[in-house]
Amino acid sequence: MTVDVFAALASPVRREITSLLLDGPRPVNDLAAHFTMSRPSVSEHLKVLRDAGLVTEQRHGRQRIYRLEPAPLRDLSEWLHPYERFWREKLSNLRTLLDEEDL
Repeated sequence: MTVDVFAALASPVRREITSLLLDGPRPVNDLAAHFTMSRPSVSEHLKVLRDAGLVTEQRHGRQRIYRLEPAPLRDLSEWLHPYERFWREKLSNLRTLLDEEDL
């Protein structure tokens, strides 16, 4: 996993684009229709996602179709897993403490 993935996902717009692509590949015009920004601005965000390996672009004539790539997200999930376990234990301990306080 690289810093590029974190940087790419730091933007709410890019996170929304990845969410839209969960349903399957979409043309850039379809993605751009979900935002109030210009199509070139959406294309800039797609370039960042592409450079981070989060999406791929395929051309069909004049149309560009974007597809979500799962590998970087899987790597990110695997990296975060120990932290998730850590916080679950902490929250469980807090719940136990609060339940004891209610007695």
